[in-house]
Amino acid sequence: MTDRILILDFGSQVTQLIARRIREAGVYCEILPFNSDPAKIANFGAQGIVLSGGPASVIAAETPRPPAVVFELGVPVLGICYGQQAMCAHLGGEVATSDHHEFGRAMVHVTDDCALTEGLWHSGEQHQVWMSHGDRVVRLPPGFRAVGTSEGAPFAMFADDERRFYGLMFHPEVVHTPDGGKLLANFAHKVAGCGGNWTMAAFRKQAVDRIREQVGQGRVVCGLSGGVDSSVAAVLIHEAIGEQLTCIFVDHGLLRAGEAEQVVTLFRDHYNIPLIHRDAADLFLGKLRGVSDPEQKRKIIGATFIEVFEADAQKLDATFLAQGTLYPDVIESVSATGGPSVTIKSHHNVGGLPERMNLALVEPLRELFKDEVRDLGRELGMPDSLVGRHPFPGPGLAIRIPGEVTPERCDILRQADAVYLDEIRKAGLYDAIWQAFAVLLPVRTVGVMGDARSYDYVCALRAVTSTDGMTAESYPFDHEFVAGVATRIINEVRGINRVVYDVTSKPPGTIEWE
Repeated sequence: MTDRILILDFGSQVTQLIARRIREAGVYCEILPFNSDPAKIANFGAQGIVLSGGPASVIAAETPRPPAVVFELGVPVLGICYGQQAMCAHLGGEVATSDHHEFGRAMVHVTDDCALTEGLWHSGEQHQVWMSHGDRVVRLPPGFRAVGTSEGAPFAMFADDERRFYGLMFHPEVVHTPDGGKLLANFAHKVAGCGGNWTMAAFRKQAVDRIREQVGQGRVVCGLSGGVDSSVAAVLIHEAIGEQLTCIFVDHGLLRAGEAEQVVTLFRDHYNIPLIHRDAADLFLGKLRGVSDPEQKRKIIGATFIEVFEADAQKLDATFLAQGTLYPDVIESVSATGGPSVTIKSHHNVGGLPERMNLALVEPLRELFKDEVRDLGRELGMPDSLVGRHPFPGPGLAIRIPGEVTPERCDILRQADAVYLDEIRKAGLYDAIWQAFAVLLPVRTVGVMGDARSYDYVCALRAVTSTDGMTAESYPFDHEFVAGVATRIINEVRGINRVVYDVTSKPPGTIEWE
């Protein structure tokens, strides 16, 4: 069995980053809620357990606690922030509210060596970390010793090398702790004894075997959205079962310029995957007529997608539905509902999968994060023009046109967006940006173009960088680049007479224009 680490989630916004860092070290890991069945935790077969951070206070009553089984399995345990405090309280230490809160960058002074920091941090050194706490440990449990302090935490790091229990007051998973990923790798490799053999090539082989075992001689139908997730899932499944797979591409008329043609060419001509291309643009736009509320748009698009998809799927005698569900979707659905989500993922989990379809799910990517899906696509030999494509939401242009969606507005935005991306590619910036897009604002302004006045729309441009897909910061274009893009859009796209650049950044959460 593959070496594995288990992460118990206490509600931190960045728990997924712990898994990302450990996987980057070549070790497979999964996340379960802190209150999972103790038998499930024990049967997971973890070689080490990580307790995540969280928003609660250990001092308060009725707050999350790690189950006792965590400390009875004989495996290493690493507590991070709230996880450190919860470990401390469970094992007989004391946690108190601090008068000196620490939020943001801080320095940890290493006071002693331990297995967690072996070969990385040494006694007498100090290192930058990222803190986010109000409470702090004030008395260690029996058997523990302090190995690091900070200005606001006398036990910023503690260790019990005999039981292999460790606690960190700071967050090693975030990029603001420069050596944090190495600490997590140390925990996985040196403390828990895991190898580094979890690779995308190994995952590919295992996934193909699992798909063949699950599907047997059955037929699979896959809904293509044109995005990375469903595309990689389709190519992987086709490698496993060949023509037992049929893809249905529901073209809702809300894609970017040329994307529909690219999907059809790639899957029908290049990969020779059986493909049904359903052009339903008129149907979708008709149902969106007069609708302005963004959530109502999503629901209409989701329901209409299922309606069109189901009509074609019923003709195929399929027994399985393939979805490009990713691991963050699994985590969020389990955290929110206590069970897996049964939805059409390519449209942001709106609408749901009707029970009448009676199809079992094939979700070969449900163990992967977004960047891992891209790696798998490259492992499968897929073109980087698709694998490296910026994320694009299922509802497409509909949520980038605040207000009513009309064919005219879609055409205007599609042209402006194409100019913007063309300039980004020409400048060699596409791969440095996580997501870039144009938005057609629901306002019109008076302008002068040549010798005449115009009364046209305002176009907003957005570009963000992200290392994890959870947080985002505006990309720092120089003024000359933005001015050049604006000039091209105003000159080439009829219906726009003003362009603005949006510099809003996002905290953890979605980074799409909502």
